[in-house]
Amino acid sequence: MGVCNASVDYPQVILDRCLKKATPAFSLTNLTGVCNFKEQNDIIQTTKEGSLNFQPIFKPKTMAVVGVSLSNDRHPANVIFNKAHLRSPVKVFAVNPKGGVLQGETVYPSIAQIPQQIDLAVIAVRAEYAPAVVEDCIKHGVGGAAVISGGFAEVGRGDLQDRMVEYARKADFPFIGPNCLGLYSPPRVDTFFLPSERMVRPESGNVALVSQSGGVLVDQMVKFANEGIGLSKAVSIGNKALVNELHLLDYFTRDKQTKVIAFYLEGFGENEGRKFVLAASRCSKPVIVLKAGKTPDGSRAVSSHTASIAGDYEVFSSVMTQYGLVEAKNEFELLSFCESLSYYNRSISGSIGIISPSGGHGALAVDACTAHGLMVRQLSDRVQQRIKKNLSRSVRDIASTENPIDLTGSAVDHDFVAAAEGLSRAREIDCVIVLMLPYSPGISSDLGARISQIFRGTGKPVVAYVPHLEKYRMLIEGFEFNRIPVSSSIEGAVLMVEALKRSRPC
Repeated sequence: MGVCNASVDYPQVILDRCLKKATPAFSLTNLTGVCNFKEQNDIIQTTKEGSLNFQPIFKPKTMAVVGVSLSNDRHPANVIFNKAHLRSPVKVFAVNPKGGVLQGETVYPSIAQIPQQIDLAVIAVRAEYAPAVVEDCIKHGVGGAAVISGGFAEVGRGDLQDRMVEYARKADFPFIGPNCLGLYSPPRVDTFFLPSERMVRPESGNVALVSQSGGVLVDQMVKFANEGIGLSKAVSIGNKALVNELHLLDYFTRDKQTKVIAFYLEGFGENEGRKFVLAASRCSKPVIVLKAGKTPDGSRAVSSHTASIAGDYEVFSSVMTQYGLVEAKNEFELLSFCESLSYYNRSISGSIGIISPSGGHGALAVDACTAHGLMVRQLSDRVQQRIKKNLSRSVRDIASTENPIDLTGSAVDHDFVAAAEGLSRAREIDCVIVLMLPYSPGISSDLGARISQIFRGTGKPVVAYVPHLEKYRMLIEGFEFNRIPVSSSIEGAVLMVEALKRSRPC
């Protein structure tokens, strides 16, 4: 998702420089050898290639948008400039070879003529001009760039892409892209060429998203916002000509704002898949991967999108499992895994306790747990007796305490608290799912907060299911304000628990 037809014209002398033949930076290869790991300690140090400094990219004080149009305010570069100019604390400068004025601000003919040092350059010019712009950025001390232009290796113009890489590698100059949306690093940076009124921004949080597809990234941001999942940073890497998953894995591993690192992957360059898995297996934070190109037709679509080779998916999937990465099979799993692991950075064995006011909901949850490799065993007599003893008289004789605990529709807050206290101390259970039906007549809007306080005291993970409707917002917030993840479906709640089982701490 890049800018394929940026319309700014550059002088012919620059075009001539760009079209010189360059040596390919790397060749793409199939990933069928990704699982040939001979030794557990065979870790290749590839996440710090050169000495790329990402601080100017993610935390810039100044930014230049190269390629703004003086006649088309809907041009991608103009959209980016306007957002930065009006809604960002970063000082932004517009660049067009013709110079002029835009939104009352001076348009500079080149990077060289900007009166301040530039941290981040957003390059939105036609592909044939982009290498020369990158070269000029390096020459004049720019900290890094996001090349959002399209028209490179994904359409057979690898020569232009290789030219940019050649310049950048010699200078340790980090650039994102090309053929991408760039990066989102609130509150300072938003290089997505989407109008502000159409952007959906999640709240600030601790999940970093890295995606080869800009469209998938934006879609996930919408879903994050809808589910209340906080985002630390988001990066659309597109063709990942220079900066790739390994670089960003290393950066986000050290980023104090980030607790979970999630990737949407389409394919890898030569040996990248192997290196990525090995590096991710040593990461101190949960790493979640959603992989596209699982089928022959999907692989073909991946190749035409970002010039990547999807590789042998079955091999890659098995290796991720072996090395402790959390693979999301689809977008729904990605969302659930990110939410769960953003709250809990620990692993569980998978022995689950379930609390429900409805036998049917409990049965559905047990089936879902079993399907995902989780165990819902009958509680010991000792735990059952402790719970039953503390239930209110109205439900004590009709509730089932075996597991799932069916409190029935007559349950009140006190009964949920009694069941929660019992499971929070039960050594045979290492995680609890609370199925909350807010239309039950005996419960209050404070119940989520009361249950949360119990589990915060013991440290045992708990996940809640509550239908996501505005009228139930207070109940949901009672969990979320106390750092308890809430799903809008039973399946989603079970997936959150599965993520804790599949994530292996370093």
